[in-house]
Amino acid sequence: MENNKSSGKNKPNILFFMPDQLRWDTAITDEKCRTPNLDRLVNSGVSFNNVYPTMAHCCPSRASLMTGLYPSQNGIFNNVLNGSALCKSLKKGVETFSEKLKENKYKLYYTGKWHVSAAEDPADRGWKEFQISCPSTGQTGFFMKDWKTADMTDKKKRGRGEVLKPGWGTMKLYGTYDRNSTGEKIVDGYEGHHDYRFIKDALCTLDKVKKEKSPWCLYVGPTGPHDPFIVPEKYAKMYDPRDVKLPPNYRDSMKNKPYYYKRMQKRWSQLSEQEVKESIAHYYGYVTMLDDYLGLVLDRLERNGLSENTIVIFTSDHGEFLGSHGLYCKGIAPYDEGYKVPLVISSVKHVKNPGRSSDKLISLIDLAPTVLELSGSPKLKKCAGLSLRPFIDDKKNFKWRDALYMQDNGVEIYFSQRIVRTERYKFVYNPVSIDELYDLEKDPYELKNLSEDKKYRNLKKKLFKRMWEFAFETDDDTICNAYHTVSMADYGPLIAR
Repeated sequence: MENNKSSGKNKPNILFFMPDQLRWDTAITDEKCRTPNLDRLVNSGVSFNNVYPTMAHCCPSRASLMTGLYPSQNGIFNNVLNGSALCKSLKKGVETFSEKLKENKYKLYYTGKWHVSAAEDPADRGWKEFQISCPSTGQTGFFMKDWKTADMTDKKKRGRGEVLKPGWGTMKLYGTYDRNSTGEKIVDGYEGHHDYRFIKDALCTLDKVKKEKSPWCLYVGPTGPHDPFIVPEKYAKMYDPRDVKLPPNYRDSMKNKPYYYKRMQKRWSQLSEQEVKESIAHYYGYVTMLDDYLGLVLDRLERNGLSENTIVIFTSDHGEFLGSHGLYCKGIAPYDEGYKVPLVISSVKHVKNPGRSSDKLISLIDLAPTVLELSGSPKLKKCAGLSLRPFIDDKKNFKWRDALYMQDNGVEIYFSQRIVRTERYKFVYNPVSIDELYDLEKDPYELKNLSEDKKYRNLKKKLFKRMWEFAFETDDDTICNAYHTVSMADYGPLIAR
């Protein structure tokens, strides 16, 4: 087994802090959303401005992060805890970075969201488990039989911050509370939130590992700021909706775009502009609460004398539309707000010239090989990701990828979509609808679809070719059937041979 090179005595500790559904801009660049503790990491590390998951959904994204592989390679295509999932577990023989860390004598600790497999939990991949959200025994989707007895409210009249879904139950998008589950008044604002248990696990673990000589890896996975944006009163009132601006593409007409996006947009159009601003304010509050959680962990790390030799990795699994394009959540629409995530790798000792940022194209599949190289652990037998070590070491003029590939196979409803993202363009292949092409330099908010513009015909062909090259590299069999009713791409895989 090939190993990475590293000194055995000074193996770095690894701390993952990974919120769920966190937009890149609110975490990194939005001055309106206060994240002072994340700013600490940015100042002592290297941050990345163009980071994407392999798909904008929890399970495929998390599985890709753990394995360094695309969904077509690791087998996780959609929500594993839903009855209609294409696959419920990683393919046989697929490894995770945690197993390689364990081989390298690391002690592994896991608290928070899992959502990687319906057949395995973190312990099956080498971790010591604490409290786990979305374990293998969970269920996040209904079977038809469940609807006969479902205890769900189906309102006729919409309340503030609510979205009516006739026959599906009513969704509350945002809200607040000021007491915990036992009715006690919440003082500091976050103790009553369900994510606080994971932070307590992390703090206890950091108190334990300070006495140990073995290197360790701690994964902390809060479930926020995933919808609904229901936060303690302190954070709900932290941002004034009157100071919030609507997203620049809030009124996207969806002209010359797949009708499905328009259908999603119609649902969210129930919300008034004032409610949209309120929802954004609640999301900001949620993000700041998570930043306060991060601060507790970083302070304990420093107090216990562990910060110097610990590499902190902060990221998320996907973004959140938050009113952009008139949408919420994430999913099939391929826009940056739903895809793009923050990534900061921080360490006073291990990051050269801290405080830097990079605009290079990064995928979450890059984290597995990065962690293994930094820790001097054995490499994965198969890995599609690239180590970020050159960025951490502040190397100059090294060769890097020129494009990213994303595979959307639907969430709970089957759907095929493929995305090629270059430095300037985003191309989206939609087999059952119109394709999409955006010039991100001229149109950063992805409003004008150029896919049918004759001036871009040659570019579109080149991007189709790049898509098929990625498909060859990643064994992406889902989109390559040549039968006449499904081979809808303008150009097939033969152009990439």
